[in-house]
Amino acid sequence: MTTLQTLAPAKVNLFLHVGPVDAEGYHPICSLVAFADVGDRVTARAAAAARLSIIGEFGEGLSGEGDNLVSRGLSALSRSSAAAPLLDVVLSKDLPIAAGLGGGSSDAGAALRLAAALSPDAIASEALLVAAAVVGADGPMCLDPRSAWAEGRGEVLTPEPKLPPLHAVLANPRAPSPTGAVYRAYDAGQVRAADRPDAPADWSAASVIAWLAAQRNDLEAPALSLQPAIAPVMAALAATDGVGLVRMSGSGATVFALYEDPAAADGAAAELQGLHPHWWVRRTTLGGAAAEIRPAGQ
Repeated sequence: MTTLQTLAPAKVNLFLHVGPVDAEGYHPICSLVAFADVGDRVTARAAAAARLSIIGEFGEGLSGEGDNLVSRGLSALSRSSAAAPLLDVVLSKDLPIAAGLGGGSSDAGAALRLAAALSPDAIASEALLVAAAVVGADGPMCLDPRSAWAEGRGEVLTPEPKLPPLHAVLANPRAPSPTGAVYRAYDAGQVRAADRPDAPADWSAASVIAWLAAQRNDLEAPALSLQPAIAPVMAALAATDGVGLVRMSGSGATVFALYEDPAAADGAAAELQGLHPHWWVRRTTLGGAAAEIRPAGQ
């Protein structure tokens, strides 16, 4: 029986402009999103009954039953497509939880891609998109994890193939930053506009990093006010050699740093891991190729 696996890559908001909440309780956004070459790992095979098992470093923080986003997405796919197979899924949860990396949405997107690959009949792309949207605003972008502009509530996506691979370090203090609380704190303070900046004239890595530095993450200040553990991470990354930009991703608590020189990124990751062994630190490249589906074990 065929068993397939794929990466559920970490999603990084290179910038995040957030507008005022609308009448339905949603915030318009504008963001340039890139996916990392690190993330959770999802493995699946067709089965007689649906099943989800969760393992990995952060697996104890999730439940395989109830309202897990993987189960929610696959259940929605079963309702929207008769071709959707029942899956036995194993999720290796290697990203921190409530980390601003879109982990749950990315897990669901990976599971939906595996369902399409394991189905004996073609599953319409519209059915996959409907199921991804059920997961939440990040669902559609995580279904096809490629660099893109995200607007509206996050569902209006424009691919950005010109974004170059960016050498980066991700760091998280192993402290949660719940999205709902951060948005409420944002609403209570100075609310900005979900403005879309002009794209950079030059898409070289150096120019993109300089252009990103002129943008912002509107959720950074409210997240810092609620989760003080983020500030030392930002300071530690800002002190590394060769760093071009330090910013929080999404609603936190993960912080990313960008470097023009890959050796500088390597050194920064090693330095942070040595100085702060209790932090979650990963050297990564943002904006690379989409996650591949391959036989399990390869």
